Amino acid sequence: MAPTRWLTPEELRAWIDFVDCSTLMSDYLDQQLRRDAAMTHADYSLLARLSAAPDRTLGMSFLAEQLKFTRSRLTRAVIRLEASGYVRRRDDPADGRGQLVELTDDAMEVMTKAAPGHVAAVRRVMFDALSPEQVEQLATITATVVASLKQADEEDAYPSALPWHRR
Repeated sequence: MAPTRWLTPEELRAWIDFVDCSTLMSDYLDQQLRRDAAMTHADYSLLARLSAAPDRTLGMSFLAEQLKFTRSRLTRAVIRLEASGYVRRRDDPADGRGQLVELTDDAMEVMTKAAPGHVAAVRRVMFDALSPEQVEQLATITATVVASLKQADEEDAYPSALPWHRR
């Protein structure tokens, strides 16, 4: 077994800052959306993906992968949003086992009202704090880490691969 490659002090500081940033950002955006739009950040993200899709419709499997949700988490969210009148589900004619999720007009109206406040919150705590060069660096860094995670998922041959890929 190879010896552990411990994080350097600089790597440890960067890692802790990244975890703190991720947690605080998620909490901040969740609170903003709960306060201003009476929805969670996760629900907003799901509705936003649908609002940007052709015909405001996506397949459940594709949506799960895009949102990084397990299939069971997505199903629970869609059932809850369906009960609120924000989405409709129907069988996917191109996939006998799959389902499509469609954003309703009511949800589109809610999203149209919620989006300006949400974008303002994201801009306030993230992009207004960064220079254009830092935004470019952030985009490069996050794309590199996402590619690394996807590569690790492809190479890992154990069952705990990324959960939204599980059936």
